[in-house]
Formats: sequence, C-alpha cells, structure tokens
Amino acid sequence: MSGMRARGVRGMLAATALLALTAGCGQTVGGTAFPAGGSPSGDSVNTDFDKLLRECEVVTTQQIADVVGKDAYVTPSFYGAVCMWDLEGAPGGNAMVTLNWYEISTLNNEKTNNDRLGYSTENVTVEGRRAIQTRRPNDPDSCGVSAAAADQGVIGFWVNYHPGSGHPDPCEAARKLTELTLNLAR
Repeated sequence: MSGMRARGVRGMLAATALLALTAGCGQTVGGTAFPAGGSPSGDSVNTDFDKLLRECEVVTTQQIADVVGKDAYVTPSFYGAVCMWDLEGAPGGNAMVTLNWYEISTLNNEKTNNDRLGYSTENVTVEGRRAIQTRRPNDPDSCGVSAAAADQGVIGFWVNYHPGSGHPDPCEAARKLTELTLNLAR
C-alpha cells in the first residue's frame, strides 16, 4: 500500500507542477509590443545585420598604434558587443584599447551608469560635440571618452596602459580615437 500511496503522491505533484506551468504561460503582460528593430523611443535598429562588426573597422589598427604607441603591434582580441585590441610594445608595456558603440543610448545614460559605478566623469568636447571623459577611481593608467555617434547612439573608446608604467595620457589617446571615429563616421 505504501508503494501505491507514493506513486499517487508523485502523480499529484506532477499534476500540480503541470498546472502551475500552464497557468504561468497564460498570463497577460502589460505594455506596448514593438516589431523587431523597433524601440519605445522611435529609433530603429538595423536588423538586417549587414553591418555586423563593421564598427570594429571604423579606425584601422595602424591608427590605433599611431595614437596609443607608435611602435606598438596591434592585434584584434575580440569583436562582438565591443571591439578590443591588444597592443604589444606600447609605451610602458602592453596596453589594451576598447571601442563600444551603443546604437540606442545617450551621453546622459552613460554618465548615469558611470556615476553608479563610482567613476569620475567630466564634460569635454570632441569634434565640436559634447563628450564625457571617464576615469575609474585610483586608476591613472586608463581612461574612456564617449560622444554622441554621428547618426545615433553613443560611441566610446577606453585606453588601458600597463598599470604603474610610464605612458602618455590615456585620456588624450581615448579622445583622439573618438575624434577619428567621429571624423570617419560622417
């Protein structure tokens, strides 16, 4: 009898789980539906993926080397949501450069996120546009500069030199890379 009772209890548990699962699928969620590529702000996103990763080519590896360290050997290390390059032989040792390009974002949103992370942010100008320069606390070896993209969204470069090394100003390098991107994106 205990075997039949155990099977009955397991059967009831399975039925209860199935009922809970199907009840969860029948919920109505409030809000407004948007087609693929649409957004609440009205900005459209390219869903054809015909420019996928093209932003990683907006500046050349030679331009990155020229800005961050003339004799550096630049190699792409990651192309995806952000673009990253490793630099061997940069001033003070190896370095890293990161490009982010957020199609639906604003400088105010970037500043809010930086503030939440505890980074210091200051307004600067790049190519006649308002931009923000960002530094992490107690990290003089890296710096980021973000600006409104030529069409929509926000672009930004981070330059990270080897910690504690003798190197040029990472903010100046990030600003120059952002400037090159805005020049080429027109």
